[in-house]
Amino acid sequence: MPRPLKIQMVFRTPVGGLFRHVRDLVRGLSEEGHQTGIICDSLTGGEGATAALAEIEKYCPLGVSRIPVSRLPGFGDVSAARHVARIAGKSTPDLIHGHGAKGGLYARLAGRSLGIPSIYVPHGGSLHYNWSSPSGAIFLATEKLIRPLGSGLHFVCAFERDQFAEKIGLGRTPARVIHNGLWPEEFEPVVPAANSTDIVYVGELRMLKGVDVLIKAIAIARATRQITATIVGEGPDRRAFEGLTRELELDRQITFTGALPARTAFARGRTFVMPSRAESFPYVILEATAAQLPVIASRVGGIPELLPESNMVNPDDPQELASAILRQLAVPQGAILTQNMRDHLDCRRMTRDVCKFYLDLT
Repeated sequence: MPRPLKIQMVFRTPVGGLFRHVRDLVRGLSEEGHQTGIICDSLTGGEGATAALAEIEKYCPLGVSRIPVSRLPGFGDVSAARHVARIAGKSTPDLIHGHGAKGGLYARLAGRSLGIPSIYVPHGGSLHYNWSSPSGAIFLATEKLIRPLGSGLHFVCAFERDQFAEKIGLGRTPARVIHNGLWPEEFEPVVPAANSTDIVYVGELRMLKGVDVLIKAIAIARATRQITATIVGEGPDRRAFEGLTRELELDRQITFTGALPARTAFARGRTFVMPSRAESFPYVILEATAAQLPVIASRVGGIPELLPESNMVNPDDPQELASAILRQLAVPQGAILTQNMRDHLDCRRMTRDVCKFYLDLT
């Protein structure tokens, strides 16, 4: 049994895959006998975030604290970083773990101020940007500037590590790739509903996720087959996607449901499609695989670390996606979950690997 540790988790927005990762980690660490606390933004997430934080508070004996955190860099970051250090310092943690760009910034500054190790996990974040754009240059230059302040780098996939090495540089900072995982109860097949559509998409409704590519693919495939789809989620580009659906006269084939729990959403379709233009290591692919749905996804980010080549298509290519969907519907391939995947994509395995990294740094 490793010695018990006290760990503060710091991140900005309590939504999405990053928040899911933190929730899994604090639960797993609690089960391993460690104490955790959370410091995150008070401005985002709404009632859903408040309820989720209340649900995991039982795993956080160091407390759940919320402070205002802006999305973009600014002068407010100085006072926010000091606030994080004050809150964290009261619990005398052994280590501080920052998630996402803002969480990583605050964690590393607080760690330096408190004289304790800090770990940063990007979760995509700044790595989606390039040096060629003005905003990207600012984000990446900031990452490069503060990298030496941290004690360790934690990546959720090899793609994320490689992007960090290319765009920012690892330097001499210890780095580990530790894939996310799921809980045993999530490895159960989802039975399609009686009115399920041919395919289902689950995720944010924004251009980066390629929902427009999926809609165009369904239009292209119409000459061969009338494909039905359920699009689950919310986001800033929902109206644009609904407009494109009407423009291509696909109203009767495509249904938008708004946000739903993942396993409820999976029952709405018989094949899961993720047409993203960019990703890191998306939880929804893990969840769809564990639900034993056939999966078609873009060959981007860490997805090739999860799926076989036959289940992937090039991003931003409606024609290739249409062909892949038609092949799947003509000759269904079935689920791809294997015992090796189940063993590797396990929350307890993830927690143990993260704990080993903590112990190496403390």
